[in-house]
Order: sequence, then structure tokens, then C-alpha cells
Amino acid sequence: MSGSRPQPTDARPQDLPVKAELPRLRVEYVKDSRLAFLGHLDLIATVERCIRRARLPFSVGNGFARRVRIQFTSALPVGASSTCEYFDLRLTERLDADEALALLRAATPSALEPVRAAYVPGRLPALEAWLNRSSWEVAAPGCAFDAAQIARAVEAVRERGELTYLRGQKEKRVDVAATLAGFEARDVDGGVELSVETRLAGCALRPQVLLDAATDVLGLPRVAAPRVRRVGQAHEESGRLVEPFGPFCEKDGTPLS
Repeated sequence: MSGSRPQPTDARPQDLPVKAELPRLRVEYVKDSRLAFLGHLDLIATVERCIRRARLPFSVGNGFARRVRIQFTSALPVGASSTCEYFDLRLTERLDADEALALLRAATPSALEPVRAAYVPGRLPALEAWLNRSSWEVAAPGCAFDAAQIARAVEAVRERGELTYLRGQKEKRVDVAATLAGFEARDVDGGVELSVETRLAGCALRPQVLLDAATDVLGLPRVAAPRVRRVGQAHEESGRLVEPFGPFCEKDGTPLS
């Protein structure tokens, strides 16, 4: 058809390799500076463009659209930065991981810089569901509370069990007891810093939502612009954690730290 986009491969869908048999390259990257305000769908489109610019031998799906075979971690809140985002890319051939990382770095803006790459087992669960623990740092400059006050307020929110809030026009409900894995607060010059540990259990708990709810408990004004950064992700199983790059053991189960 005139004007149609060329497909990335001429192979028939039934002749393409099974996804699980393809090399699965896991890439760790940052999300910082102005690109912290990039929405998740725009992030996906940007990373895919960088992969194409890097000329990596990426695989495409068997569906009509033939999209890049790529998986991402759970979406960051818009405005939150991160030192530890990940995507899994399926390749048609096993390129040296360090070479792939160098090509990606050359093709990616510094605010989304790839910092590590390695191959992981092809049959691991989907990345978004598998990395079910997150560590966050939150800076609350100019706040009207101290560390001890906000810690008590967070505990009160946890004891309530369920937290309800509006995201746009949609009401969200979060089981705080299930999703809040840890919390610490400390006083610093000019405000308070928080360390928050969350787990995926139904609806995700966003650190700013927790902070807003705790501030409401205190009857104080909410922090206008807290700085939120994700600083760690892991897989939790039986109360223990597995790092994103393993080690893995497909036959006997994954070793846990």
C-alpha cells in the first residue's frame, strides 16, 4: 500500500523465533533532570528511538504492528527521578553486553543514561511484575513538621489500613499495611528527608501520596514540591530480596539474598 511504513523484517510471523529463546538484555538506566517529567508512554517511545539509533539487533513481535520486544519496570510518578530504572530488550543475536551498553550510551541523552547491561535468563517473569520492591528517597524542604512528627503520622496512616486518594478524576485505594514495607525520617538543614520502602500489592503506593496523607493527619499544609527519587528495585520472595541482575538459578529456584 502506498505510503505505508516498511516492516522491520520480511520474515513471516510463524517463521520468527520464540521470544523466550531470544537473548534477553537487561539495561539499567537513570531518569533525571528535565526528563524526570517525561510520562511513561513518552519514556517508552524515547527509549525505543534510542535503541534504533544505536542500531542494536532488536527483535520485533509477531503481531500486526511488529513492535520492539521490550519490557520496562513499573512507571515512575511524573516528576520523580531515579538512579535505577530497567528495561529488558530481546535481541536477534547475542551482542557483547559491554558493546551494546556503549552503543546505547552514545545514542541516549545523559538524563536517561544507561549505566549497566547484562544478559538474564530468557524465561524470567515480566520485568514490571517481577521487580516488586522499590526504595525511595523523599526530600521535604521547608516543611512545617519534624522527623518525629511525620514518623508518628505515617504510622497512623498505616494503622488505618486503607488509603483513598484521587488521581486525576479517578479514585484510587491503596492497602498501606501491605504496600508500605519500611519508613524512616530524619531532620536535615531546611527540612526533613524520608526513606520509604514499598512493595507492589495491588495498587502501588506513591511516596508523595503517603506524605500528603501523613501531613493531613497532622493538620498541616502539604509539602508543595517534595523531591522524590527511586534509589533501588528488587524482587521480593518469602521475605528475601533478589537483585535485578541476579544471580539466578532456573532449575532450583532463584538464590535469595
